[in-house]
Amino acid sequence: MPTPKKGARLGGSASHQTKILSNLAAQLFEHGAIKTTDAKAKLLRPYAEKLITKAKAGTVADRRNVLKLVPNKDVVNYLFNELAPKFESRDGGYTRIVKLENRKGDNAPMSQISLVLEETVSAEATRATRAAASKKAEEAPAAEVEEAPEVEADTATDAAAEAEATEDSAEATEK
Repeated sequence: MPTPKKGARLGGSASHQTKILSNLAAQLFEHGAIKTTDAKAKLLRPYAEKLITKAKAGTVADRRNVLKLVPNKDVVNYLFNELAPKFESRDGGYTRIVKLENRKGDNAPMSQISLVLEETVSAEATRATRAAASKKAEEAPAAEVEEAPEVEADTATDAAAEAEATEDSAEATEK
């Protein structure tokens, strides 16, 4: 059994702190994002990320361990069946904390903690896309050269049309 946290706790007792974290994690998984105080958000982040890591493994033992920590079966089913597959490509960093304005009543610092559901872009993928873009850029001038004679042909016919127009206007002035 891990040793309990020393010092001040959320809510007063250790058991109350675990209940608070359990409820916050359940609400985070259910809604995707929640607003809470900075202290609660900072304690919730590692708690929720460990639960998501267990959900990614997906074993029966992991499901039972998560059910001990979050006793809401609907939320645990949602976590294992729908959220965990979304995080398969991610190695960590499943949550994001964004600082908000202080709470109006007691001026407590507030934060929004949310799940990061966007696709991750690895450094290798960005290098590959940049390399592909540079190859396309090298091929593009060759295509422009092929189109260039068509533009010249259009300008030649335009020049001939302008010459006819000037001849017609010259004839009209002579009459």
